[in-house]
Amino acid sequence: MNGDISNFLYLSHPLINVIVVIYQSLNFLHIPFALGFSIIVLTIVIRLVLYPLTTSQLKATKKMQELNPHLAKLKEKHKDDAKTLQAETMKLYKEFGVNPMAGCLPLLIQLPLIYALYNVLQDVVKYNIASVNKVLYSEQLKLTKAWDLTFFGLPLGQNPSHLILTMGWMVLLVPILTGVFQLIQSKMMITAAPKTAEEKNKLAKKGEKGSEDFTSAMQTQMTYLMPVMIGFFSYNFPIGLSLYWNTFTIFGIIQQYKVSGLGGLKEWIDKIYGKK
Repeated sequence: MNGDISNFLYLSHPLINVIVVIYQSLNFLHIPFALGFSIIVLTIVIRLVLYPLTTSQLKATKKMQELNPHLAKLKEKHKDDAKTLQAETMKLYKEFGVNPMAGCLPLLIQLPLIYALYNVLQDVVKYNIASVNKVLYSEQLKLTKAWDLTFFGLPLGQNPSHLILTMGWMVLLVPILTGVFQLIQSKMMITAAPKTAEEKNKLAKKGEKGSEDFTSAMQTQMTYLMPVMIGFFSYNFPIGLSLYWNTFTIFGIIQQYKVSGLGGLKEWIDKIYGKK
């Protein structure tokens, strides 16, 4: 990476400037661990900017999940007639006011910004002030001394996989918490399954079970696989990136709750409290 800030996206330099503005403001207020808190504040700002798009995406995803039983019924009914199945599927989408692409478009718009933020933070927690100062728009923003690269004793630029040798097993809490937060969000994104035998029988009578078992199996695999992958990445990536990702995920959990409620997480909560 040759000691230079990433210049692969036009968003990188503006994001660097924003994080330095936040850092200088927190530093002026004598707030400790200013860089770590700058990452948190910047992530929250990004989430707020993306809030309308993300909400649109979540609502579209929820609608699609609610349609799954109806789609399964159509697939069972027209399994030997692909043309009719396609026509009836589009009719169903129109009837319920669902655009199957509505959940994808907001995500595609978000990806460049999220990717740029990820790379900027990777640079910020690793590079010296000279590299950062090169891309700042104002002389007043330029750093005069190296910023503190620790956050409550954790070095933001180092990986838990390396720190475990010097800081012990407690550093594993970083990837573990990262995986747990991701698991909570993944579980919330799943529509809660029918609880009572009566509800399940209603679906069966309507012929809506269809490929429910296959879909459920795929959802279960992704629900657990994604947190494991994210936790593994967190174990091998700089802690500053985990700080960003955890802030991003926690905000996402709150937004998911406001849009769709607890979703599949309600099943776990009911089990914990002994509810049926």
